[in-house]
Amino acid sequence: MSAAPLRVFFAGTPDFAVPALEALRAAGHDVRAVFTQPDRPAGRGRRLRAPPVKQSAQAADIPVFQPERLSVDALAAASGDPRPDVLVVVAFGQVLGREVLDYPHHGALNVHASLLPRWRGAAPIARALLAGDECTGVSIMQMDTGLDTGPVLSRRACPIDPAETAGTLHDRLAALGAEALIDVLADLPAHRATAEPQDDSAATYAAKLARADGRLAWGRPAAELARQVRALQPWPGAWTVYAGEPLRIWGAEAQGDEAAAVPGVVLTTGSTGIGVATGDGVLRLQRVQPAGGKPMGAADFANARALIGVRLGEG
Repeated sequence: MSAAPLRVFFAGTPDFAVPALEALRAAGHDVRAVFTQPDRPAGRGRRLRAPPVKQSAQAADIPVFQPERLSVDALAAASGDPRPDVLVVVAFGQVLGREVLDYPHHGALNVHASLLPRWRGAAPIARALLAGDECTGVSIMQMDTGLDTGPVLSRRACPIDPAETAGTLHDRLAALGAEALIDVLADLPAHRATAEPQDDSAATYAAKLARADGRLAWGRPAAELARQVRALQPWPGAWTVYAGEPLRIWGAEAQGDEAAAVPGVVLTTGSTGIGVATGDGVLRLQRVQPAGGKPMGAADFANARALIGVRLGEG
């Protein structure tokens, strides 16, 4: 911990940002204001829902501001005098301009869920899983106006478990990022002085996900499809088409069995699930969710249907 608590402004929105906010308070830093996205309609009823960061801040009696666009005027209105020492940004969801980044005495720090420069962008956790990375981690970056291009103050690696989903990895990286942030703030001037510029030639881009990214292309290898199922859980979710309706896949594993059939054709059903031919090997579906239904074991889904020989993905 530094000799004196830092005056901190915090900008973040989703669940991933909450551990960092809570860690700042637990470490004794003076979180003066929290900025987050406006409440958005959510759920089947489309009722306005407060972002997780707003809920956490309100529970701690921290002033919350929800501008459509974070500006210097918004920072100044919240800060009064003196200015904050640092702006901490975690999955905020807005691109910040130079005036905003320069407003705090020590600029703005970002907690990013990858080992930069690998996986700059919106979906680093899912992209690491999709690519089959064996290790990822978190980076504490001094923000500039580029897309995750600023110098890195600290990195912490995190091995990826073979059965890891985006959901489980998300939670582990959120906790790891909070720990790394507190360590950096314990001696921020020293970390800023030794910040490492990123090698742009080694950068990869983690494009934002869409629902279409979840559709399984059965001509791809089973190992890649199994990673897709894990990488897109819980959102947007992996899916295929059965009987003209989407069938969501919640759990699957790749098997090396040779599949002498057209990709997408159901080869086997039984207590271990549903075996589907792919471009290389068999994908064993373990847990599925039919349209309008609830998640269930793939064996239970198969028991009520004649699936052998059916080709998934058509329609």
